[in-house]
Amino acid sequence: MKLVHLRNVVLSVAMAAGLALPPSAALAQQAAASPPFSAESSSIVPANGDLNPYGVAFVPPGFPTGGKIAAGDILVTNFNNIKNLQGTGKTIVALTPNGAVAPLVQAGQPGTAKTFFTSTLGGLSTALGVLKGGYVIVGNLPTTDGTFNTVGQGALQVVNDKGVMVAKFTDAQLLDSPWGMAIADDGKTAHVFVSNAISTAVTRLELSVGSNTVTLVSKQKIASGYAWAPNSGALVVGPTGLAYDGGSDTLYVASTDDNAIYSIAKASTTTTSVFKGKTVFSNTHLRGPVGLALAPNGHLFAVNGDAVNADPTHPSEIIEFTTGGKFIAESNLDAGEGGGFGIATVADGAGLRMAAVDDVPNVVLVLTLPTVP
Repeated sequence: MKLVHLRNVVLSVAMAAGLALPPSAALAQQAAASPPFSAESSSIVPANGDLNPYGVAFVPPGFPTGGKIAAGDILVTNFNNIKNLQGTGKTIVALTPNGAVAPLVQAGQPGTAKTFFTSTLGGLSTALGVLKGGYVIVGNLPTTDGTFNTVGQGALQVVNDKGVMVAKFTDAQLLDSPWGMAIADDGKTAHVFVSNAISTAVTRLELSVGSNTVTLVSKQKIASGYAWAPNSGALVVGPTGLAYDGGSDTLYVASTDDNAIYSIAKASTTTTSVFKGKTVFSNTHLRGPVGLALAPNGHLFAVNGDAVNADPTHPSEIIEFTTGGKFIAESNLDAGEGGGFGIATVADGAGLRMAAVDDVPNVVLVLTLPTVP
């Protein structure tokens, strides 16, 4: 079995975002499977008006029942507040299969997206992940006025299934600016990989997962040296999306300002830090990659944020490529530039479910990429 290429399933994204359909739309309509959500898009704006979605994650199978979220739900972080100030958003919202869909609202207005967690820390980022044992981990990079001039110390917060923070991890060097995340999790212990946009450190955390809290056992820098710079559209561009392949023990890093994807070998065990790692994919199809996700067939999906190598004829694209560096396909999330950021994937009986945020209309898009013989 193989995944249908992204170009052949663009219809569900295009319909959700209200975009003009490409020439392949007829093929897409034949190929696309029905997603297990009652709609293919939902606003991410909650009652407090937070917006600018950055991180997105699926709640994994086996997640404990009885809390505010359940297996199959999609979580989204908001980076901006109702005034659209960068680094001031404090909410994680939840989308539930076959649940209520939040309609679009104008920026500066309250919405109806379901709030799972409201933090005391501003700037909830793309560093978002969910542990099988019943916890959500989220990073932040705060400002006081929405500009890089007032960037503060970031942190990782651990939130239980009731939406209550139970632990917080900080480190001035290894967790200064959490920007992206990947998790390898067996239920009782977890490796949590975090990219930091400013120090550019990629840090591995060893966690012990208990019934009431999560304990930090150790932390190790495993890579650094990526390019970074302040950015008016995204606050900062640096290493962002992470994707972990447990079969090969390889961590993949989307470095936005380098406009490249790198790999770090022996990611779960190494005790040394590499300079960026091995270049996996550096191609004209990349335009400031931010989000990164791994598919069951081993392919990688990167989301272009358009901060580097921008091309108005190829805005807000998801790029599919192999870990050997072969380009496979590309497809737009939005008709305008700068719409894409976080992406998440999960294996499904029909193939692959994907969630991606579009921070132009402030929505999360949900689609299924079916498999074919």
